[in-house]
Amino acid sequence: MQVNNRNLDILKSKVKNNKDDKELMKTCKELEAEFVKIMFKEMKKTVPKDSLMQKSSGREIFEDLYTDELANKTSKDSSLGLAKLIYEQFTKTNIKR
Repeated sequence: MQVNNRNLDILKSKVKNNKDDKELMKTCKELEAEFVKIMFKEMKKTVPKDSLMQKSSGREIFEDLYTDELANKTSKDSSLGLAKLIYEQFTKTNIKR
């Protein structure tokens, strides 16, 4: 599993520089979305390839964009609650201050 370190480094720096609770929660939701994207992409790898539908670069791009948007929507709606747990952990330990 490949994790995009650049995105995680950006999120990490946002958390360290965050003094505002709303911004911290937004950053936590972004981190949750990154986690969900990784999870969805790994789940997608387990689905057998369909021989009826040809794999094209356009379809691949569409599927990646769809997965990204689905992950963002899942995080925005707080379906998993991971962002809330991360937020509580940061505020509990005062890492953000």
